[in-house]
Amino acid sequence: MKNKQTFIVGITGGIGSGKSTAAHFFEELGIPVYNSDTRAKVIQNEDETVKSKVIQVFGDEAYTKEGLNRAFIAKQIFNNKEKLNALNKIVHPAVFLDFENWKKEQNSKILIKEAAILIESGSYKDCDAVVSVVVDLDKRIERTIARDQSTKEEVLKRINNQISDEERIAKSDFIIDNNADLKHLKNKVEKTYFQLKEKFSL
Repeated sequence: MKNKQTFIVGITGGIGSGKSTAAHFFEELGIPVYNSDTRAKVIQNEDETVKSKVIQVFGDEAYTKEGLNRAFIAKQIFNNKEKLNALNKIVHPAVFLDFENWKKEQNSKILIKEAAILIESGSYKDCDAVVSVVVDLDKRIERTIARDQSTKEEVLKRINNQISDEERIAKSDFIIDNNADLKHLKNKVEKTYFQLKEKFSL
């Protein structure tokens, strides 16, 4: 039976937005965080049913001895919406169940679900509030290049494959501007934390 006192807050943002850092700051405030992207990777490597379905769609090359062949999968789904949708139909339900099991183990009144594609997957509909972390395009490119040692062209391709910040903002209850330094971001997270407590009358 669902605990009606538990509120789910989705946190999202485009590549280079700093959503994971923001989620970490929420965690420091005592809110448990479920990282959908990290768990999706684990599930694709460890869940035998998921692995079998991925192989059915992408063939034996989908996995190596080390696990999921990310480079191969990325190449298969890039600019191929049919294959991307097929992968999502395998992974999203498994992540949803994993989140539900994780949720049962938590005691906090607020739980955070961090997901890069919270809006695109429709997961935002299961949240009581949505927080988007937004950053100017130039800063996103700069930060991602520094983090991943990618080229500007590679980063732009990844950004163009995601929905826009405007689309995220339209579905969000709270916006965190991450255009300044970490101290500024931490302050914004703390402010949002108190706004969430107010929203949920906690």
